[in-house]
Amino acid sequence: MDTKQLAALVAVVDRSSFSQAAEQLGVTQPAVSLAIRSLEKRLGCQLIDRSRSEEHTFELQSRFGISYAVFC
Repeated sequence: MDTKQLAALVAVVDRSSFSQAAEQLGVTQPAVSLAIRSLEKRLGCQLIDRSRSEEHTFELQSRFGISYAVFC
């Protein structure tokens, strides 16, 4: 886990969008997606629901002490 992965996660949560998070961070959308996937793999859990069929929320794991909901 590194600060770039955490920054990507926070940006996606704040913006509710991978592409807007990428713009905020000055990187590409695939780079943000890769950072989030790497973080999820390291932690062994899904942090963000990427379902596009309907609006879903996904709470970040309580172990982080964060209660954000992400709309993807």
